[in-house]
Amino acid sequence: MRVSLFPHPLWSLALALFWLWLNNSLGPGHLLLGSLFGIALPLVARRFWPERERLSRPGRLLAYAGMLMVDIVTANLRVAVAVLGPVERLRPGFARVPLDVRSDTGIMILASAVSLTPGTLSAELTEDRLELIVHYLDEADPVEMVAGIKARYERPLVEIFG
Repeated sequence: MRVSLFPHPLWSLALALFWLWLNNSLGPGHLLLGSLFGIALPLVARRFWPERERLSRPGRLLAYAGMLMVDIVTANLRVAVAVLGPVERLRPGFARVPLDVRSDTGIMILASAVSLTPGTLSAELTEDRLELIVHYLDEADPVEMVAGIKARYERPLVEIFG
């Protein structure tokens, strides 16, 4: 069995960049340590992640991340307004989001995007992996929210991961 030094090169790069970003430094020590983390962590985790993801449109991943960052800021403002108002006005609940994305990484990114966006939280993935159960803090129309999650977050992931 041949072992590659970079079993998941995109994740290796992302880990190294994330390390540098967290430390806010491009010093040689941080460059070396970030590179070591980028190499070591995917190597250690490869047995838990047996198959490599194939990206159909990798360039869309960067646009997706940018869109998600804007949505996180916007949702933070929306949640701040909601929680600073009367608590009785909040309409929390759960909604089921039927999944079209099938790749493990795509589902993980979708669940993370939902959880990172304030006001929503990925509560559970059904056993058959066909639905994501989402908790929402304040939503007048849960059906519209589900449609928004599918259009804004899931559809690009289906394109990215094929």
